[in-house]
Amino acid sequence: MAGLNKVSVDDINVKGKKVLVRVDFNVPLKDGVITNDNRITAALPTINKLVADGGKVVLCSHLGKPKNGPEAKFSLAPAAARLGELVKTKVTFAADDTVVGDNAKKAVAEMKDGEIVVLENTRFRGADETKNGEGFAKELADLVDGQVFVMDAFGSAHRAHASTAGVTNFVKETAVGYLMQKEINFLGNAVENPVRPFVAILGGAKVADKLNVINNLIEKCDTLIIGGGMAYTFLKAKGYEVGTSLVDNEKIDYCKDMIEKAAKAGKKLLLPVDTTIAKAFPDPIDAPIDVTVVDADKIPADQMGLDIGTKTAALYAEAVKSAKTVVWNGPMGVFENPVLAKGTIAVAQSLADTDATTIIGGGDSAAAVISLGFADKMSHISTGGGASLEYLEGKVLPGIDVIADK
Repeated sequence: MAGLNKVSVDDINVKGKKVLVRVDFNVPLKDGVITNDNRITAALPTINKLVADGGKVVLCSHLGKPKNGPEAKFSLAPAAARLGELVKTKVTFAADDTVVGDNAKKAVAEMKDGEIVVLENTRFRGADETKNGEGFAKELADLVDGQVFVMDAFGSAHRAHASTAGVTNFVKETAVGYLMQKEINFLGNAVENPVRPFVAILGGAKVADKLNVINNLIEKCDTLIIGGGMAYTFLKAKGYEVGTSLVDNEKIDYCKDMIEKAAKAGKKLLLPVDTTIAKAFPDPIDAPIDVTVVDADKIPADQMGLDIGTKTAALYAEAVKSAKTVVWNGPMGVFENPVLAKGTIAVAQSLADTDATTIIGGGDSAAAVISLGFADKMSHISTGGGASLEYLEGKVLPGIDVIADK
């Protein structure tokens, strides 16, 4: 896997230099207030290291999806303010709708070694950012005199944007930050060089989202466990009645192929043996709901599966027990509902109880593990949903690829 031996912040000397750091400050906001600052705290080790080494640290990030250029509600001002509370140095927010404007240039010109400037949301530049515009990439690099670029935003590493990839064409030195290093070490090694037995658990709604992941992991792992909404497409591929459960009808043949592929390769492919069913999807999602548990081949035509059943939870927990490496991406059911979170909780508990290296692949599975209180029991929780999926597919991520090798 490319990117397992990249120059890191430990390999460079930034004293007196200007350093542009691509962080992931894409934090959830409600009425201008940050509701979860995990992404900011996750970036602190890299920021603090560069500050302590006497670099002039310029941070850039995107936030949300502003549609028509700058939108006040997507400003990085709240993130900059929160960062100011978490670090022991001066933090200046450069409010420029163009990201690199007079405010940014002035703030950078006036900063002392060990101080921080936070730029405005890179997505305010629209296609200049998302289409990897050379002009914007050069503006970002020029702001730090083309000296140093540090990539520490794993959640954006699967996108070739101006602030994640293009900028590296105009700087002398590149490195990955600690957060990136950790992601590369955990996810990269899990897939390329796992301590066996290696168990992969895939959940979530759609088979379509995970086609290449399923394919890649069947080749790499010893046991592949399928749960969540996508399990019903696999059950239908086995000829079972799945009622009104979520089914990817166009992917039924694909699921048949994967079941065959696993059998031929001597890999275990575990599917639900029972399922938790209800008349309809809960509305709202956390509303009280009446459920029953039935065998996986006994789903009534007018009911839908919304979580794995108790026997399945026990089967999956047993499969994890002897594992040495476990990668989990995607919940086992509608975990936002307390009644339908049992399968996800059971899997999280089984990972918490094992001494295996446990890696949670971003997105909903990370949200589930954190909200259910299991975060401190996992070896690694990825900060990137889409990025961790592409990594598990075996893809080269542009935001890693552009960083210099050691």
